[in-house]
Amino acid sequence: MKIILNWLISGFVIFMAAYLFQDKGVHVDNFYTALIIAVVLGIINAILKPILLLLTLPINILSLGLFTLIINAVLIMLATLIVPGFRIDSFWSAFLFGIVLSLLNWFVSKLG
Repeated sequence: MKIILNWLISGFVIFMAAYLFQDKGVHVDNFYTALIIAVVLGIINAILKPILLLLTLPINILSLGLFTLIINAVLIMLATLIVPGFRIDSFWSAFLFGIVLSLLNWFVSKLG
């Protein structure tokens, strides 16, 4: 039950973040699409993100961890290729969307 609740909350957070950045180039068609994005981003972050962080460890250390934000943006752009109904117009839109999504997820996790 907790997994389903976390999934619904993640979908809601994605939908709200996309609504905030709708005029900046982030488009999510509906809430169902946001739920699919939550699953796809979860799988991408579980499988690809640790590999990419390990491969980019030297540049990540030199940038004091800020390169992780670029990796997040790239992974979000990858999710746009997988999920129909999810579009991001530019890399910088994905970058800002990733930051806001991370902050909203952190805030929601602190609430519950």
